[in-house]
Amino acid sequence: MAKTQATGVKSAHDYLFQREGMPPVGDMIPCALQHVLASFAGIITPAILIAATFNFTTQQRTDIIQVALILSAIDTALQAFAPFRRIGGNLPIVMGVSFAFLPALQAMGATFSFGALLGGEIVGGIAAILFGIFYGKLKAFFPPVVTGTVIFTIGVSLYPTAIKYMAGGEGTALWGTPQAWCVALVTFAVVFGLNNFAKGTLKLGSVFFGMIAGIIVSAPFGMLDFSAVGSAGIFAFPKIMPYAIEFHPEVCITLAVVYPMVAIQVIGDVSAACLGSMDRMPDERELSGAIVSQGATSLVSAFIGGLPTSALGQNVGIICSNKVVNKWVFVIVAAVFAAAGLLPQLSALLTAIPQPVIGGATVGVFGTITMNGVRMFTKDGLTPRTTTIVGTSVVFGLGIWMASGCLAGPGMPTWVTTVIGSNAITPAALMAIILNLILPVDPPHEIRKAATKEQAVAKVMPASKE
Repeated sequence: MAKTQATGVKSAHDYLFQREGMPPVGDMIPCALQHVLASFAGIITPAILIAATFNFTTQQRTDIIQVALILSAIDTALQAFAPFRRIGGNLPIVMGVSFAFLPALQAMGATFSFGALLGGEIVGGIAAILFGIFYGKLKAFFPPVVTGTVIFTIGVSLYPTAIKYMAGGEGTALWGTPQAWCVALVTFAVVFGLNNFAKGTLKLGSVFFGMIAGIIVSAPFGMLDFSAVGSAGIFAFPKIMPYAIEFHPEVCITLAVVYPMVAIQVIGDVSAACLGSMDRMPDERELSGAIVSQGATSLVSAFIGGLPTSALGQNVGIICSNKVVNKWVFVIVAAVFAAAGLLPQLSALLTAIPQPVIGGATVGVFGTITMNGVRMFTKDGLTPRTTTIVGTSVVFGLGIWMASGCLAGPGMPTWVTTVIGSNAITPAALMAIILNLILPVDPPHEIRKAATKEQAVAKVMPASKE
């Protein structure tokens, strides 16, 4: 690398850190596979939980898991290629079936059929597409203080997910056992060590190699179960319209509100990935395309019996950590998702990865997401206005989310519980948007004071290692 910098000659390895160009396949595969391994469980778990909500048969459960992987492949590929310059952001991001929609879908599943949810996905997908198309007129609602607050809230709200994975999975026989924590901490130690002290491929693929180490350590504890691989089919296409699509006003209205809120999360995740890996914010067209792609994938999802997609936060952390942004890395990610969806045996193999391994590999990643949010809302200094917006919004977001049922009392409309009370992101985003609109702009002397403080801190703090 030193030789490359001294002579100004670009090596093939350097293409990993640029959108265009073809890096060596040997460099791309570990970078792509760590994205797959970090996100795979998160993609299939919402499908498993929705299957349980609707009491699906074994075949229906297999179908919705396969479709979840195929949809993740479609949205990730659209984001990488950005066809027609309108669908996809042409930015480094991994998309997949997301937990973001899960509370709303589960709440409606208690009353409505799965076909009604698919009808709601069509309406929600259209709402997302319109939001993306007109983002240029709406972007004033999402300055760095708002998107930074959303990113920060996303990161913090993911912490319990990582810890539950590390502890073995809530409700399982491994939950809270020494074996689970041993595997999780060994995985974390390997990822941490490689990311901070290794170089080259070992550093870039730290999450991947850490998970391999965790899988090896988990074997003596009996955590690996490959029995499902032998019984899985060899090849399967998704079914077209496996369920009768229904349109119910309650479901359609709820998802028409939820989709734009999740689009804010997409804005936040895409912004974090772009800022953390390329040291710039995405432009209007890129963000618009990212949201349109999410909405378009949702329309496809409704016709093959799947679930909506969103940006995957754990992968944003990986992108920010290793700064690998080449589009062909993400094409490989999409190809593996598609293969897993079309080849049930490969899907079954990947589902055998123990939860403590996934938790140990991703816990540090979630911390990176949180700090990227801090980096964003402090970009122009921490003024009194910024402090008020961020602090108040996070209190509402995390507070409502942690106080389960606080918006579900007698007389409270169901849609309030479904849309606002089921997650931390929506109330934090709404509060940040409202406060940003009503609070007066900081006077110039406050901005100068905040900037001076930031510069003073930067001088006394040691330089961070890349």
